[in-house]
Amino acid sequence: MDPQSTYDRIAGHFSETREYAWPEVESFLEGRTADRALDVGCGNGRHTEPLSERARIAVGVDLSRGLLREAVRRARERGFDDRTAFVHGDAAALPIADDAVDLAVYVATLHHLSPRTCRIRSLNELARVLRPGGVALVSAWSTAHDRFDREEGFDTTVDWTLPGGETVPRYYHVYDPEEFEADLAESDLVAVDVEVSSGNCYGTVRDPETTV
Repeated sequence: MDPQSTYDRIAGHFSETREYAWPEVESFLEGRTADRALDVGCGNGRHTEPLSERARIAVGVDLSRGLLREAVRRARERGFDDRTAFVHGDAAALPIADDAVDLAVYVATLHHLSPRTCRIRSLNELARVLRPGGVALVSAWSTAHDRFDREEGFDTTVDWTLPGGETVPRYYHVYDPEEFEADLAESDLVAVDVEVSSGNCYGTVRDPETTV
């Protein structure tokens, strides 16, 4: 049930259901520009695309080679492949140099990592690659969503059903909002704003070296 094999198995069908960027991501990106941008857990590239419109180059990193193939295909078909690069890599060990990006999104991926130490390590990796002055958006599933009836964070699996009826379990850590904020505080990132929107936790964060 590791994320790589899970998403390699469902990549094609999953990509078909992930066409548009989330409104919260579009709102975060509004008015922002960058030299280099990063999409951590890029999936099929639906958020790499708006990043590429605001940066000289946007890099998408994902653990699933199947999803990376979908991202490359999407970029070619939609005409943003000249402004993007897609790289196989782990969110907890990013194949990106220190202080390399000005702008990043880390959306709907953090909650797939286990245990907590791995989630914190991935947040530290994001802090490492952000340049001074860099800013990022982090999101994760939350207990605030109507589908959950628990107040405290918990681990669970959610099945993905393929067209033939096969079910593929996906691991999630569902955050309670206070826990999400605590993990950001535990990391090397500096939280600028934390909120719940559409049942998900969102944190706007900056690199630790920037002074306000």
